[in-house]
Amino acid sequence: MARIRVLLVDDDGLVRAGLRLILSAADDIDVVGVADDGTDAVAAVLRHQPDIVLMDIRMPRMDGITATAALRRLDRPPEVIVLTTFQADEQVVAALRAGASGFLVKDTPPSQIIDAVRLVAGGDAIVSPSVTRNLLSHFENSDASDRALVAARRLGSVTDREREVAVAVGAGASNSEIASQLYMSESTVKAHVSRLLVKLEVTNRVQIAILVHDATNA
Repeated sequence: MARIRVLLVDDDGLVRAGLRLILSAADDIDVVGVADDGTDAVAAVLRHQPDIVLMDIRMPRMDGITATAALRRLDRPPEVIVLTTFQADEQVVAALRAGASGFLVKDTPPSQIIDAVRLVAGGDAIVSPSVTRNLLSHFENSDASDRALVAARRLGSVTDREREVAVAVGAGASNSEIASQLYMSESTVKAHVSRLLVKLEVTNRVQIAILVHDATNA
């Protein structure tokens, strides 16, 4: 089984050392590199080719939001998990919109950090859509109506069945739960999710949930 390659991006050397120590306890994870700022993240990703980037949000030269957006524009982008101090934070919302697959609070127990890396490497999100919606509801802003129009337009491009799957993803259902709810196989659900990512022009399940949220909260 392929090992999971992880890159750490944080301006705090102690945090980087702590994360490296935590992840080294897992027999299927390799920390392949580090960067101390978002400005160095793209070069480090191109050099080390990680599967996952653990990215601090608050850094002095380039923050984790800008760096996440830059990484997601690469031809072979890694998945990004952002690290934060507070859950309900405008910067967390911005990072999720930029393409992060989820976030971890910095005092998350070591075993949960390892589990999060494994989940994201396996194609899942580590922020449930219900948590995402809760975050978004706290930080609606003046461009909400514009986002709603864009979201509605994108959702208009999907089939009725794909829309049902999108709504279920937005409600926080797993692939197995969606399969049970909609009477289809898990492989069919995965195929629908893959098509939704392309049609909705998003990069992960969290962004499907955000799009559904925007479209239904016009």
